[in-house]
Amino acid sequence: MNDKTIPGSSSRAAKSGAAKSKAHSRSIAWGEDFHYRALFEQSDDCIFIISFGFVYMAANPQALKLLGYSENELIGKPVSEIIALDESLTHEAIVENGSSPYERVLKCKDGTTVPVEISTSIIYDETGEPAYIQSIVRDISRRKEVERALLRRDQIMVSISDATTRLLQSTQFEDHIVEVLGSLGQATGAVSCFIVKVILLPGHLPIQILYEWQKDSSQRVDIENSLKPCTEFLMNSREGIFAENVDIPPAQSVAVVRILGKTGSREFLGLFYPETVDTWLPAQRDAVQIAANLIGAALQRNQHEEAILESEARNRTMIEALPDLIIRLDAMGKILDYNAKPDHPLYHTHHEVVGKLLSEIWPEEIASQILGRNMGEAFTEPHHLKEFKLPFSPQIYESRLAPIASQEALLVVRDVTEQARLNEMKSDFINRASHELRMPLTNAILMANLLQQGGTQEETQEYWKILNSELNRQKILIERLLMAGRLESRTLQLEIASIDLISVLDESILAVKAIANKKNINIRVSAPSTPVEVMGDRSGLQHVFINLINNAIKFSPEGSFVGVEVALSEEEARIAISDHGMGIPPEDLPHLYERFFRGRNVTIAEIPGSGIGLYIVKSIVEELGGRIEAESVLKQGTTFTVALKRSIVPPSS
Repeated sequence: MNDKTIPGSSSRAAKSGAAKSKAHSRSIAWGEDFHYRALFEQSDDCIFIISFGFVYMAANPQALKLLGYSENELIGKPVSEIIALDESLTHEAIVENGSSPYERVLKCKDGTTVPVEISTSIIYDETGEPAYIQSIVRDISRRKEVERALLRRDQIMVSISDATTRLLQSTQFEDHIVEVLGSLGQATGAVSCFIVKVILLPGHLPIQILYEWQKDSSQRVDIENSLKPCTEFLMNSREGIFAENVDIPPAQSVAVVRILGKTGSREFLGLFYPETVDTWLPAQRDAVQIAANLIGAALQRNQHEEAILESEARNRTMIEALPDLIIRLDAMGKILDYNAKPDHPLYHTHHEVVGKLLSEIWPEEIASQILGRNMGEAFTEPHHLKEFKLPFSPQIYESRLAPIASQEALLVVRDVTEQARLNEMKSDFINRASHELRMPLTNAILMANLLQQGGTQEETQEYWKILNSELNRQKILIERLLMAGRLESRTLQLEIASIDLISVLDESILAVKAIANKKNINIRVSAPSTPVEVMGDRSGLQHVFINLINNAIKFSPEGSFVGVEVALSEEEARIAISDHGMGIPPEDLPHLYERFFRGRNVTIAEIPGSGIGLYIVKSIVEELGGRIEAESVLKQGTTFTVALKRSIVPPSS
């Protein structure tokens, strides 16, 4: 820069370059106008008087104070030593641009610089000739600080806005948090940005660094040790920002704030700055709190999303574990969602039914009964259809419809075939039990009345015999009912020990011998003559064998025989009890041991029975660790085989 150029503009655009040449040929005395001199000295603005040779002629006290010079030191200095000029600002520019202000940086006496705004104008004498240049300077340091603060604030806000977008649009918080910390640190001018978790223990302050960003990996800040001044703040988890100067190069200060939002958290956001606390811009302080709130919101949202996903997964697992068919549908009966196991009798693939009306996959009449209302009407209350059948399925179903909203409901369809069959069996049992109890009781009352009326000795003996038989029938039925109840409540106690199977069989056969003799049925036994030790309960096994042999006698025709055969192996004894009766239909075999079940052919033949004897037998055998099997051929007979564990295993030959 040379002294032939000066920044500025003219106050009179009409004056041309000729004025400049005339001004160089005249010598003007500064300060002859005493009135102007007084205004010059008392002005609050910094005013410099500059010659057309670009040399300072005068400066008022405010201008001298700004630069730190005395008047004698400044007068005569070239303008280029104080102000940085550019080549484009010439005398012609001064005349052409007028007095528009412009910004420059002044160099003070102590070497510091001051940003200023300058307005220049050419002062003319009384004859209209240019005399000198007047330069009015205003210190804009404060304005520049504000501008820098606003610029930094804008940068920080942009960074936080970008971080908000990334965090809230992502379902994986951990994938972006370090990147967000880096953006925040760079925008705020930090040397390190971090998130720590505090785990309180008596006398200790364990700090777990969750995430961190370091500006310079070669000059890393020791976060854990650097946070020691924050101990009380972290321990008490106070609100607000903790700000403290530290001497841990390159960090000169630290700002820490608790991250609120995550339930029960003791997590903190912190930044290390390369300048001391007193030099922080307001935006740097605000950024910590704003970022902490943002991260807290993201953590809270992430926590809620995880809870929702866990809840959805748990609910889905529970739904998938149910054996029922579950349908979500709208008020029009359109299927919105569908869940059923592949082995469910009403199973369809998801895409086969979703979007269709319930009446499109099932008969319209059934669909209407299930919904319990007209199509399109709002769901107002639950509806239960106890039993229904579908034309393409042999099973019996029930449905329960529960409103989720006025236009949406959940439908649960359950296969109740077994329950319906059990209910039917219970009803049959009640009828049979009532009959079985009523008949012997009626006969007993009749015999008691006949005994009371008297008769011959032979008649009296016959009455007593019938009375005793009927009372025994009633006693057996009641005992079976009681035993079934004890089995159901698991209060039946069996004492398992090593017992002689042969003696138990002999006692059981003896107990039913009279019944067999009455029908002229022979009981043929094929068993070892020596004791056979098995694991069992004597009373329980007697009940098993008496029941099975008694059934064989009951279903065998008169004059036939019942077989009892014992076969041994190294590990078990197998007792087969066979009859030559009507046999069991193949379709009834799987249900023989169910409570209250009786075969169809037995019911048709009106053979008395309670339907719980084989249920009790199977329960006892399995409680003893054994098993029972049945084989049958219609009109030829049935064989029940009981397998029991041997208590003494003979050595192999």
